[in-house]
Amino acid sequence: MKSVKVYGPGCKRCETAETMVKAAAERLGIEVEVEKVTDPRSIAMAGVMSTPGISVDGKLVHAGGLPDAARLNEWLSA
Repeated sequence: MKSVKVYGPGCKRCETAETMVKAAAERLGIEVEVEKVTDPRSIAMAGVMSTPGISVDGKLVHAGGLPDAARLNEWLSA
């Protein structure tokens, strides 16, 4: 099971990023545990300077804006 964290204050883009992660995982048949991180200190400590940010299995793979769907598939499949 993949561990995915979506970093952000809870804005619309952050919610959309979470939805994209869940939809991509379902399409790929990959089990994911998605955690929303909204604490500003935790977001900064993860190295996210622009939200939403996404980490997969502890590795920050995206920050700022919505991720590209193809790249999201790559991150989840790796």
